[in-house]
Amino acid sequence: MKKGYWLVTTEHLVDRLWFKDEEDFKVGMNYVALLAARLQVKVLAFILMSNHIHFILYCTESEAIGFINRFKKQYSFYYCRKYSSKELLRLNGIDLREVSIGDESFERAFAYVQMNCVAANICLHPSVYPWGTGNCFFNPLPCRGSSVEQMSIRALSRLIHSKLPLPPGYIVNDLGVIDPRCYVPAKFVESIFRTPKRMNFFLQNSSKAKRRKELPSFSDRTVSTAMQELSASLFRAGGLSEMSDGEKSELFRQVRYRFSSDPNQIARVSGMTYEEVVRYLEMI
Repeated sequence: MKKGYWLVTTEHLVDRLWFKDEEDFKVGMNYVALLAARLQVKVLAFILMSNHIHFILYCTESEAIGFINRFKKQYSFYYCRKYSSKELLRLNGIDLREVSIGDESFERAFAYVQMNCVAANICLHPSVYPWGTGNCFFNPLPCRGSSVEQMSIRALSRLIHSKLPLPPGYIVNDLGVIDPRCYVPAKFVESIFRTPKRMNFFLQNSSKAKRRKELPSFSDRTVSTAMQELSASLFRAGGLSEMSDGEKSELFRQVRYRFSSDPNQIARVSGMTYEEVVRYLEMI
């Protein structure tokens, strides 16, 4: 089968999060590195958001589907062990679209992926978002960290949550993540854009940049942590399961007031449906 460039997007989870804390994001990042090496799929850009992910891959269509399904399966094993959950991502749908070099569809897809974190009001520029390829391109700084060859097999297994080997030369940065520049062909992507100025033009004019929302103002991870702290401080509860309907209603109102969270964000971080959250918010 002919290889091509594929924009791969998962459906947004509306009632839960893929990545609840920093450890989850680190595991996800390292699984990308592991699968890119093992499946021999070229990862040109990607971003991990709290409730969905985006990739641009160079491979055949079947390889692209296999890559994302393998990632979902690998990460689900980790997630289920940590959170005692079942089948988190098995039924999470994907959207697969082919893009091309020469008609600017690749550049637009790339910008769409990179600008997700900016559109979500997490940061001002993708280069400062650590969970993806935001700082991989036109970056003169070398990779800094420890080579995987310097790590023991046990230490590396704990880091990547897998016993599968990684290619020599891969660098683990200060976050405990395989630096994406070890496996992302940054020079090739840079050659498509030609100059940093042209890349920045597509970033700033992407659909994500134009549709940047004012709400919510805080990341899902921040709101999730705050919700746990408010549950304990206001109601001395360890979670929603220990709270009455009235307490849940007040908690959600506090989150909406303090963090400008909309019902969609509250649903994601609480694990409830959109309809349930709206009902609690409208309780008198």
